[in-house]
Amino acid sequence: MNDGAQSEGSLTAIFERLIASHGPISVSHFMGESNMRYYGARDPLGEQGDFITAPEISQMFGEFIGLWLADMWVKAGREDLVHYVELGPGRGTLARDALSVTRRYGLEPKVHFVESSLILRDIQLAHVPQAQFHNDLSTVPPYGPVLIVANEFLDALPVRQLVMTGEGWRERMVGLHDGRFAFVSGDKPMDSAVPEEMRLADIGTIVETCPGASASVYEIAGRLVKQGGAALLIDYGHSTTRTGSTLQAVRQHRMVDPLAMPGEADLTAHVDFAALGKIARSRGARWLGTVTQGHWLRNLGIEVRAERIAKVAPEHREAILAAKERLIGEGQMGALFKVMGLAGPDWHGGEGF
Repeated sequence: MNDGAQSEGSLTAIFERLIASHGPISVSHFMGESNMRYYGARDPLGEQGDFITAPEISQMFGEFIGLWLADMWVKAGREDLVHYVELGPGRGTLARDALSVTRRYGLEPKVHFVESSLILRDIQLAHVPQAQFHNDLSTVPPYGPVLIVANEFLDALPVRQLVMTGEGWRERMVGLHDGRFAFVSGDKPMDSAVPEEMRLADIGTIVETCPGASASVYEIAGRLVKQGGAALLIDYGHSTTRTGSTLQAVRQHRMVDPLAMPGEADLTAHVDFAALGKIARSRGARWLGTVTQGHWLRNLGIEVRAERIAKVAPEHREAILAAKERLIGEGQMGALFKVMGLAGPDWHGGEGF
């Protein structure tokens, strides 16, 4: 696209041909294919990448997750066979830091990573050599309690968008306009896919759902009910259901047009934790709560921990406190990111909520 600058094999060129031949594609299709190409071709994390996640900011983040999991395991009776399962484990940094803490309490679980990127798998193995890899949760052992962590995983799953038009509800699609990708409305009526109370919403209203996130939480909750265990789902999003598009893209630590460079930028959308909490409860899992990341980390004692580390290493005090503030500050990750806790019916506890 754009004066033939794209190669024939680029995702931009592929989408152009697809749209020219068959018409606009869904937002879900555009996002899903884009992220598959994006994550399969690079390590996107770190200063040299496109974004930085909480485990890369400070080891305290992973350590508090490990502490929380160990506490849940101890209260449940210290069962020997237990599985640590992480969805989208990045570089393996979170797991490395969390497992270093769980070992202090006698918790040494089998480690399972749900990861499709071969590039990231190699990096993860360097940090957590004992990890076993899975393409999805279906091949994780169906026996023994599971301790599940998903940090910035759900936000990258494709969203489906419906938009209210003058002719009624339609699927929001991606088409071509003046040689560029642009949002357009589909031609098939979609009113039946919208909740009854929203059928007469204002023109331009957008409803966004994430089937992949719903399916993931449905599976996680089912595992917790059947096998026992606990889960932490951490992502940016909202704790009450809202309308409007939250689709966004990041490249080289800057927000960019989400349609401008498919496969070359990280596409994400805000997680609807209210909807996911309902799904988990519908399967019989315990919903421990959904709180801001700042609230959760403060309640677990990150401020005290940061001060103690700073006293031991005064030469790094400024960096330690800056990292802590980045994790919990209201204007940084503290308010935008949410933490949702789930547990099996017989697993008690859940500090921080």
